[in-house]
Amino acid sequence: MGGDRIEKASILLAGSDLAKSFGGVRAVSGVSFQLREGELLGIIGPNGSGKTTLVNLITGFLKPDAGRVHYRGRDITGWAPYKIVGLGIARTFQMVRPFYQLPAYKNLVVPLYSPRVKAMTGGKYGERDSVALDLLEEVGFERDSYVSYKVASSLPQGYLKRLELAKSMALRPDLLILDELFSGLSLAEVASIVPIIEKLRYQGKTIIMIEHRLKELFRIADRIMVLNYGEKIAEGSSDQVMESEAVKKAYLGSET
Repeated sequence: MGGDRIEKASILLAGSDLAKSFGGVRAVSGVSFQLREGELLGIIGPNGSGKTTLVNLITGFLKPDAGRVHYRGRDITGWAPYKIVGLGIARTFQMVRPFYQLPAYKNLVVPLYSPRVKAMTGGKYGERDSVALDLLEEVGFERDSYVSYKVASSLPQGYLKRLELAKSMALRPDLLILDELFSGLSLAEVASIVPIIEKLRYQGKTIIMIEHRLKELFRIADRIMVLNYGEKIAEGSSDQVMESEAVKKAYLGSET
């Protein structure tokens, strides 16, 4: 999607030789990558391949043992997560993290008070409850139903995933990182969220998606990066990476 436009776009995010170990186990080992503005990069790999660890290094939840992260040419290695959010990078979490005792729409009022949003709006964002309800409607909450007013702890997984996405969107990021947004969702739920992601792209957002739902990811991703045992083993279009012998071995356990 938009291949020519992306080829001409500037580098938004870059990682160089990133490494992270836990108790002698290499979770990420020498991973380098570049992400262009407007691109959707999919990151795939077997369980334990280092995908979420890599995202944690990018977003400041972990500090790398080695390597650097640059955003818009600026070295942000080891920055605190809140500072990275302030630059325009937002993420979702594989395990949803709502404010469980707050109504769904009040979960969005919290990020709407963030310094980033305040700076972008000059402190004049409008009535925040109304903005929160609009955001929830964008991700599939029915505007005229009571669901948006229910406490988050009472919501089923499908709505919690949508709420997680809306919380990140509320921060008005330029780069959105989605960590297994589709996990735990039905095929119908995934099909209803894909157009939301496509709309974000048309709005100019750059997106990284970690996913195990390969069929759905391959439909919307410009490029795929494959990790295994913490190392990057392939990168390219979906067809290119799935033809890679290293990828076949990682997923199938054989060279065939």
